[in-house]
Amino acid sequence: MKMKKIKTYLLTLGMLTGLAGCSESFLDVNPMTSVLDNNFYKTVADAEMALIGCYDGFQRTSSNGNMSFYVTSEVLSDNTFGATGNTDGRAYQALDRFDIAQSPSDNNIFNGTWADYYAGIFRCNTLINKLDGIDFGNDAATRNRIEGEARFLRALMYFDLVRLFEKIPLLTEPTTDNVPQADPLQVYKQIAEDLKFAAANIAATAYPKADAATNDGRVTPFAAKAMLARVYLFYTGYYAKDDLGVSKAEVLQGLEDVISSGEYGLVEEYKALWPAASYVPNAADNTLDKSGYAGMGNRETVFAQKFNNTQNYDGMLDGNRWLVMMGMRNTNYAPYGKGWGACTVNPRLVNSFEAADKRRTASVIDLEREGIAGSFDIKDQREYTGYTNKKYTPVALPDGTSDTGGSNDFQISQDQDFIVIRYADVLLMAAELGSANAQVYFDAVRARAGLGSRAVTRENLLEERKLEFAFEGIRYWDLLRQGLSTAASTLAQTQNVLSGNAADQVVIKAENISKTRGFMQIPNTQITLSKGVLVQNPGWN
Repeated sequence: MKMKKIKTYLLTLGMLTGLAGCSESFLDVNPMTSVLDNNFYKTVADAEMALIGCYDGFQRTSSNGNMSFYVTSEVLSDNTFGATGNTDGRAYQALDRFDIAQSPSDNNIFNGTWADYYAGIFRCNTLINKLDGIDFGNDAATRNRIEGEARFLRALMYFDLVRLFEKIPLLTEPTTDNVPQADPLQVYKQIAEDLKFAAANIAATAYPKADAATNDGRVTPFAAKAMLARVYLFYTGYYAKDDLGVSKAEVLQGLEDVISSGEYGLVEEYKALWPAASYVPNAADNTLDKSGYAGMGNRETVFAQKFNNTQNYDGMLDGNRWLVMMGMRNTNYAPYGKGWGACTVNPRLVNSFEAADKRRTASVIDLEREGIAGSFDIKDQREYTGYTNKKYTPVALPDGTSDTGGSNDFQISQDQDFIVIRYADVLLMAAELGSANAQVYFDAVRARAGLGSRAVTRENLLEERKLEFAFEGIRYWDLLRQGLSTAASTLAQTQNVLSGNAADQVVIKAENISKTRGFMQIPNTQITLSKGVLVQNPGWN
């Protein structure tokens, strides 16, 4: 990859300080002047500002309008189909079917994604490599905290990239070199090392949950320990090797530390976790009753990617650009707002919920049951199933206008945060890794859903994860870590749908998933820029 191109891009932004003006969060920085390398990285204040630049770089992986990791994760899963508009291009179908023949000209689906992630990693690498030149005096704790946060963000971005593409360049310092793809083990070891550093060097008191109103979205040692468990489970599952340099016992202890910290807990009502699931429209005064929403930074949020509603078309990038993709195609029906109709929900998932499971109605918009079908423009929707995603969808007032704040532009003003890790995930991962309290943790998650106790087996745990984390970008990776053959056989299916109100079928073949090994297409532009140093993944030529 040509890192020089990314470096030029960052300098154009004002190096690490061309940050989005992000109100209502710690990313509220809007510098009026550019800060250049030769007069920066001198003071602790410079380091703190550069760290905000790292968070901003992570935010931009979802606010730039490119193919997001979250949407990709849902398209690839058996939760949803690619969908979008009936006359749109078929890039999402190429991903959903793992078949570039669905859209042969789409050889750059992830080009913007690739560039956004390496731009964010560049920011983290620059800060980490400049820390030794900054005068921290005797305050080693501040230095280590800043490095820990930057290394967590770098680890998270690399974890997304290595899961998407597997063989990627591994850069731990700013460089213009044309770096070849690394062995995946090298990348995973770096991720694990970064997360262990973050867990050990960010004080537990740095960002207490009690101060979530001002520090939500900051990295804590608990977030690092939880993310390390996710990395460990994926790597050891997919590759069937345990050579990351961290033991299963160490990973489990990290999860137990999160649980025993007292910082987190399950929100009482599952639907309270999601705006669209908890808002109640009041047509009489054109408002939404939001009292049932637990709010951003609630006690179940271990780590979230933050967004705001101040994005504009003049370079301010801080909104959740992918959220609009998930909305009902050109259909407002309060509290649900319109969007572009991606990721229609697979009826197979809907039918997996037990009758008493509260998570079904909190997770799925059932257009027939909720009286929406008659207002839905089915002729404009591809792969209509009668179900869409309720957790991550735009919201609208009863009169159909957007309810985001800012300029209320439904395309760019979406500000719902993405919850990267929830406390329920911590409990279920600890149970899966063999905690002595596995049954207690498992039952707590089920009880919140309105369900009774069930034996803690791996099969039951994975089924519980499918339902608990539906539409949270987790299911596909849970399938893949069970082994390629299991993922391929589970994803493979033929489903009858409607496209443009005409009969259609979604046909997903196990052989395509096996051929690609579950990984995505490396952008052709990046291969060209590398002068052939980067090699395309099998199945995508």
